[in-house]
Amino acid sequence: MPAVPTAAPEPLDPSRAPGVDERTPAHHDLPVHEPTAAELARAAARAADDLLAPPTGTPENLLAPPTGAADDDLPAPPARVRLGDVVPAPERVAPVPGADFVLTPDATIRVSPDDAARAVAGQLAALLRPATGYPLPVTDATRPEPAGDVTLALAASDDLGPEGYRLDVTSEGVRIEAATPAGLFHGAQTLRQLLPAAIESPVPVAERWALPGGSITDRPRFPYRGAMLDVARHFFGVPDVLRVIDHLARYKLNHLHLHLTDDQGWRIAVDAWPRLTEVGGASEVGGGPGGHYSRDDYRRIVAYAAERYVTVVPEIDLPGHTNAALTAYGELAPDGIAPPPYTGTDVGFSYVDPTNERTYEFVADVLGEIAALTPGPWLHIGGDEAFKVRPDAYAAFVERAQRIVAATGKTVVGWHQIAPVAHAEGRVLQWWGTRGEDPVTADAVQRGARLVLSPGNHAYLDMKYAPDTPIGHDWAGLIDVRRAYDWDPGTHLAGVPADAVLGVEAPLWTESVTSRAEVEFMLFPRLPAIAELGWSPRATHDWAGFRDRLAGHGPRWIAAGTAFHRSPEIPWPAERPAPAARQAAIPTQTEQPTHAVPHTAIPAQAGPEEAPAPAPSA
Repeated sequence: MPAVPTAAPEPLDPSRAPGVDERTPAHHDLPVHEPTAAELARAAARAADDLLAPPTGTPENLLAPPTGAADDDLPAPPARVRLGDVVPAPERVAPVPGADFVLTPDATIRVSPDDAARAVAGQLAALLRPATGYPLPVTDATRPEPAGDVTLALAASDDLGPEGYRLDVTSEGVRIEAATPAGLFHGAQTLRQLLPAAIESPVPVAERWALPGGSITDRPRFPYRGAMLDVARHFFGVPDVLRVIDHLARYKLNHLHLHLTDDQGWRIAVDAWPRLTEVGGASEVGGGPGGHYSRDDYRRIVAYAAERYVTVVPEIDLPGHTNAALTAYGELAPDGIAPPPYTGTDVGFSYVDPTNERTYEFVADVLGEIAALTPGPWLHIGGDEAFKVRPDAYAAFVERAQRIVAATGKTVVGWHQIAPVAHAEGRVLQWWGTRGEDPVTADAVQRGARLVLSPGNHAYLDMKYAPDTPIGHDWAGLIDVRRAYDWDPGTHLAGVPADAVLGVEAPLWTESVTSRAEVEFMLFPRLPAIAELGWSPRATHDWAGFRDRLAGHGPRWIAAGTAFHRSPEIPWPAERPAPAARQAAIPTQTEQPTHAVPHTAIPAQAGPEEAPAPAPSA
């Protein structure tokens, strides 16, 4: 499927979405009288239009005042941004009343004479220019620093670590100091949040661009903070993936896990096995056209992420979840026969033959090419839901796959189902369970494994917010914002010490998620909750404080055209009309919306994507 950019969407409104009973499940056991493809496509288009339409009586531009509204009838102006209103919560915040800094049209961004630091300064300028309309030139820093400017400075530090920063705001200027360009980048994201919400506008607006005075000292709790996007069940083009990277970077998440292969589609080109994408990539859930990333597409994603200090973690799911690969190369199937393409949502039925040497040639070629394209240290081999593979054959396959990964120079990551097999140096288990005890995983930790925690009943962003959420699953329970926030990665799993926890990741599986707007609707406002768990000190963890800080981000998402769920748990502020335009809108490329077929997944067997509903945890 070609990468077609989509328009900045209106937030989804569940009250206008069709109910589950109005949708057609993508399931291979449909009754004989299932709708035709044309009927499904028409129904899907109507459903997508309904999902994206603004609520009845709501202005399409949610920042614009109602027609004819008098000034006295307008909502009160938004509360002034405070120094501590940052998400994720900083380690230390010290406000200084009366020391606000106002960014002016003649301001300059000054930066240490380092190429990577200059790149960060350039990105900060690019973020601030559209809304302010200011030129914000970037130049090398000098001493003493001129008043009225923003300075990004690299400086040796014993306490900030590789990602920490110190931000000082005085009436004379703003200074971000860090030991690394990554720290400067995170500090720049904090500076962005301290400006009024209108800073996210893509066109210039009239605003007093003030930052609250004081200092912030900040660094992350965990080194791995990420989210996963499943591009195999429904394919998402490069522009959509880049937008997700921007969302991660905004909240100081530093890993993007791409689930690149599954039964429904193979999404990454492999030169040695071209039919993987030519044949295996030409489908998706519901029978859509699928799509894939060329090697250049993937390089573009990886480079864009790296510029924002986000590491891409590619996943090639093995030995199960391989129907798309088997469709392309039947010789890898246990019976040597290529199965037809699969567009449903069941799991656990497919696997490559673990007794065939040709299988290991395939694995070595694929992992070798992906490793060569990926500068990051991680290579994810999946390992889940291989229900039809005998335990001894499964263990032998995973152990051999781990050795193949090691031979590429990468560190192996796998779902926690690989825990029982022999340990490989440095290996990481991604734990998606729903209970606080897992002796098998705890044993693997004792043998040297580290964990990335993705508990299905807290971190899975494809779970519904509430029973009436129009898309998503509920096998792990409903996950509202508080449930996403109220758990501690350091103590969540019995028998696993905090120092064995590498970090957290929020997966978004896409059996029922079909568009960029739907991706954002499921990410927000829960993604910032997971980001805070990964970044902020445990001492700052406070639901009441978080919900109040998060509320201020609603206007930011609206200004940026980001879809989100207006959770009733969050005290969203009354929306003030956008300030009058300072000048004619800067022309931008318009993007045409695309609508894909929405589906309701019907899980059949347990796995990180779908599993039997457990009893709700406390």
